[in-house]
Amino acid sequence: MIDEQPLPPEGPVRAPVDGAAAWRRLLRPSSTRSQLIIGALCALLGFGVVAQVHQTSEANLSGLTQDELVRILDEATDRADALSVEAADLQRELAELESGSDTREAALAAAERNAAAQGILTGRLPAEGPGVKVVVSDPDGQVRPLTLLNLLEELRNAGAEAVSLNGHRVVASSSFTGSAGEVMLDGQVLEAPFVWYAIGDPDTIDTALGIPGGADAAVRRDGGRATVTKLNALTITDVIEAATPQYATPVPASTP
Repeated sequence: MIDEQPLPPEGPVRAPVDGAAAWRRLLRPSSTRSQLIIGALCALLGFGVVAQVHQTSEANLSGLTQDELVRILDEATDRADALSVEAADLQRELAELESGSDTREAALAAAERNAAAQGILTGRLPAEGPGVKVVVSDPDGQVRPLTLLNLLEELRNAGAEAVSLNGHRVVASSSFTGSAGEVMLDGQVLEAPFVWYAIGDPDTIDTALGIPGGADAAVRRDGGRATVTKLNALTITDVIEAATPQYATPVPASTP
């Protein structure tokens, strides 16, 4: 392969200039006095345009025709109506949320009241209120379980809401067994005297127990005696443990 090397030229030689560089040099701006004056005039013209636009913006309504002003008023009215509708929708939504909250709170309060009432009726919770104290003496041990059951039924019929007998809470599932002289309540032997406490209207209960041929008469037939004392305030603290259902289970709540 032959390597050719050209001889260096004699004297100073300028670097060759390609076409693109030549065009850039030709088009490169140079600051002249006239160009500075033109720039200043352009700046003044820009300030004038801005001022004119600002002035026009302030006076744009005064330069509109009646039809244009009516159109603008209609558009503003429509926008105001739309905002009013939106505000009404938001107000209605707020009312629904507040109503829903009140409904939930009311339902919760009702559930709590119902739970408390059921707790009292089933003997799981203590109870207080006006009522009576009934003492059944049995000097000869002749008062029968059926006689005490009849007395309990009279208390319930008279509106007694919580009942206690000799320190035992009496509920709907309670039962009397045994025999005269050995009366048992729910399997527990009771000793005379039989002391009842019942929460309810004192006058109503007293009247119900004294009905001829009723509970008081049955106690006297067995050789006993029933003494009723009306109480303005009574507290029954005797409670029972709720039995766990062996077969029954709650029905699942239906979904809407």
